[in-house]
Amino acid sequence: MLKFYHNPISPNSRRVWITLLEKELLFDLVEVNYLDSEQFKPEFLAINPFHHIPALVDNDFNIVESLAILDYLEAKYPIPAMLPTDAKDLAIVRMVQLATVNELMPATVPLSPVMFGLPGAEPEKIEQSKRKISAVLKFFEGLLDHRPFFGSDSITLAESVAGSIVPWLPRGGVSLSEYPKLNAWCDRLTVRPAWQKTQTPEIIEAIKSRIAAKMAQMP
Repeated sequence: MLKFYHNPISPNSRRVWITLLEKELLFDLVEVNYLDSEQFKPEFLAINPFHHIPALVDNDFNIVESLAILDYLEAKYPIPAMLPTDAKDLAIVRMVQLATVNELMPATVPLSPVMFGLPGAEPEKIEQSKRKISAVLKFFEGLLDHRPFFGSDSITLAESVAGSIVPWLPRGGVSLSEYPKLNAWCDRLTVRPAWQKTQTPEIIEAIKSRIAAKMAQMP
């Protein structure tokens, strides 16, 4: 059976968790507690020497880096398909994945205190963050067409990746009202069981408490 090492506060983990659920795969869910430094324990370092999550173990094969894990799952478990075969549609999915990882996620960091009602928000950095986020959201809005998902009539790995970040943005004061197609896309995602299961109120409170604990440890 697959063994999935994750942490519920990590969007990198969540994208894999969502994909496992969408593909209806059987897997063991193993939480790695960062506050207790479990990522540095020898048994986890044997799986991932870079000491971060997520990680997936399939029998004696270890896979690290979330996008590599997604590709592995798609190649080994191709039904239901979560990557289109048309060249243009595949490019759309890949662009959404990489723009989320390289542009959107870094831009959201200053919004973390706002998202969870914690002190430490810096107004100037927040405004810079919102400008960067706006550029990504406009890009995403332009990639959505008449179909319900990015480049497809069915859910893809673009949803697994961007869908673990974009629906959170209103919590940070970023309205999606200017992006009607993207807003409707979020609504379609957040009612799906995979999104519901991986973002419960308990998980949200866990994120808030762990961020607060981390901030308390800062000098």
